[in-house]
Amino acid sequence: MSDLLSELDRILIQRKSAPADESYVASLYTKGLNKILEKIGEESTEVVIAAKDAVGENGRQDLVNEMADLWFHCMICLAHFDLSSEDVLSVLAQRQGLSGLVEKASREQK
Repeated sequence: MSDLLSELDRILIQRKSAPADESYVASLYTKGLNKILEKIGEESTEVVIAAKDAVGENGRQDLVNEMADLWFHCMICLAHFDLSSEDVLSVLAQRQGLSGLVEKASREQK
């Protein structure tokens, strides 16, 4: 699965130099960070609504589709800062096996 994420990371970096009129992602980069963050906010709201309505197979699929949109826009944000999905996966790997309460407490002490 991380091969897919790595490929998306590569494409998102390439789109940073693509003409805005040829790529949706390039157009977001051209519009700047505020537009990227606005899209993340919109997609987050759509995930919440889809989750509240996730009844039956169609509702569950709508949730997955909206979550994919949110992840995609979050990946655009990462690429904006020259970060990648690997950076996020590395943090998740470090947290694996660690109690969420312990991990949260360690962040609050920093």
